[in-house]
Amino acid sequence: MIFEEEQKRYPIEKSEVWEAFKLVRAKGESPGVDGITIDAVDSKPRKYLYPVWNRLTSGSYFPPAVRQKLIPKANGKMRALGIPTVTDRVAQMVIKQKLEKHVDGHFSANSFGYRPGKSAHDAIEQCRVNCQWYDWAIDLDIEGFFDNIDHELMMQMVRQFTQEKYILMYVERWLKAPVQLPDGTLRESAGKGTPQGGVISPLLANIFLHFAFDEWFGTRYPKGAFERYADDIIVHCSQYEEAVKTLEAIDLRLKEYKLNLNRAKTKIVYCNSNQKQRYPKDKQSRSFDFLGYTFKPRIVSTGKRLKLGFTPAISKKSQKRICEAVFKLRIHRMVHLSIDKIAEILKSKIRGWINYYGKFRKSALRGVFRILNFRLAFWVRNKYRRFRKKHPYFAYKWLSGFCNDYPNLFVHWEYGFRPLSLSLEEPYESRGSSTVL
Repeated sequence: MIFEEEQKRYPIEKSEVWEAFKLVRAKGESPGVDGITIDAVDSKPRKYLYPVWNRLTSGSYFPPAVRQKLIPKANGKMRALGIPTVTDRVAQMVIKQKLEKHVDGHFSANSFGYRPGKSAHDAIEQCRVNCQWYDWAIDLDIEGFFDNIDHELMMQMVRQFTQEKYILMYVERWLKAPVQLPDGTLRESAGKGTPQGGVISPLLANIFLHFAFDEWFGTRYPKGAFERYADDIIVHCSQYEEAVKTLEAIDLRLKEYKLNLNRAKTKIVYCNSNQKQRYPKDKQSRSFDFLGYTFKPRIVSTGKRLKLGFTPAISKKSQKRICEAVFKLRIHRMVHLSIDKIAEILKSKIRGWINYYGKFRKSALRGVFRILNFRLAFWVRNKYRRFRKKHPYFAYKWLSGFCNDYPNLFVHWEYGFRPLSLSLEEPYESRGSSTVL
């Protein structure tokens, strides 16, 4: 143990702080406003974690400002993430685990986000099954959800689950914590919003939507079906008219909790494999994105025959994000490394992509890994002088032959995404290299 002091006012064990730090350390996020990294805390746990425990147990813990980081979205806009300090993430993890014991058992079975024993794949699988049983789906998008959670309503909801004074006190303090903007200025709380990136924020989001949506929907539509992962919600209906009325009711319900639907992104989708246009095209979509997957009509095999189904596969946005990550690695510049070292660098990333996006229709990843193979061929061309003045075909042919000799060197090669042989009759650029080389 790293602490020896006796327990104080509030029932927070010293071991809970240490276990919370191990969970925070496993995620390996960026430092907060104080610049202290996870490695620094790990090297001197008594120096950094003892004050956290001491202040939490005495009621004197006040969270520091949350560092705001802007990241680009697919539509060109910026998303604001809040990054607490490492020690503040530890404190949040301690209270989150205590609060979770009070609330998780009350959540809907259709809520999958950030819950013990549930995953995004569970939500996608349930959505896939429901799309087979229901002809229509409503793809809901709540406008600025994390930025618009009302603090007063949030605290009322938390009190429905627990009356522990220290839990309520710390939750309220985190809601009111100031935000440090990218230019260094501090922005005080405006009575709404919780940082998207905080440890306790997903649990608070689940509590808020449990009352604002889950509980209400289950009471009003007992035979209805939906999946919710944090603020990503898909609702299923049998008829188009039913979907329209349900969407109007959901809109009114969310407004009662000071939330608004993003009408530009919210849409009603036709999920039946029947291709006949039953309604005007401007009112009928044929696909929607959910948790990095796109649901749309696809040819599926039932074992004996092929048919048209409505199934998920990696979305174009996710493919673009992976390709951008591959480009940023600048593999073609790593000519000082051997190919096995590059395989080691890419190992964890590739395995993560396959484990998540390969769960459903793994073959849809072929285009992503085709680009990666072209990047590796570009590395071969830069690495070996004999290929530099030759057509890129010869570098790719060398990589293909190397793959035949060492088929398990790269993780995606193990899964069958190998560099296929090209022919000089078809220009290399037409095979996708124009976006790579």
